[in-house]
Amino acid sequence: MGLFFIFVAIVLTQNFVLHYFLGICPFLGVSDEMEGAFGMGIATTFVMTLTAIITWNINTFILKAFNVEFLEYVSFILVIASLVQLVEMFLKKYLPELYETLGIYLPLITTNCAVLGLALFMVLREYNFVESAVFGFGAGVGFTLALVVMAGIRGEINEEDIPEPFRGTGITLLVAGLLALAFMGFSGLVPT
Repeated sequence: MGLFFIFVAIVLTQNFVLHYFLGICPFLGVSDEMEGAFGMGIATTFVMTLTAIITWNINTFILKAFNVEFLEYVSFILVIASLVQLVEMFLKKYLPELYETLGIYLPLITTNCAVLGLALFMVLREYNFVESAVFGFGAGVGFTLALVVMAGIRGEINEEDIPEPFRGTGITLLVAGLLALAFMGFSGLVPT
């Protein structure tokens, strides 16, 4: 049951975007249309899952084994940057439409604080290998869920007559706050 609760918690109640407000840049930038939001979510899920798996191994078998934990940040950022480059090359070659849709936001996965936060939270919570993999995958699913839900809402909002002061980023941040409150409603599902 522990793995299930880790997954549900990181997807719903401890969602990186809606609970910790990490990864806001792509959340605001790519959630205009459903296709771009879903593609960004899948790419980020892939990076987050592999980041969790690789950084757990690096932390356990290299950093802790040789007592060089102070290199966490550097090693984790190198892993994340390498994974993003792989995703970028794959999308450019096999899915050029999605690559063009994501534009500047794809390389920004490297500097997405949600991905680095995942690696650091995983170490702080002292998850084992399987828990880390579930945590990474769940974080990506939660990120994708937040992007897709916001894209759906923004699709409806763009067709409404919004007062001038609320148009653009203002209404988007207001909706993000309301979504965060809605996701907090799931907190009774997961024991603390």
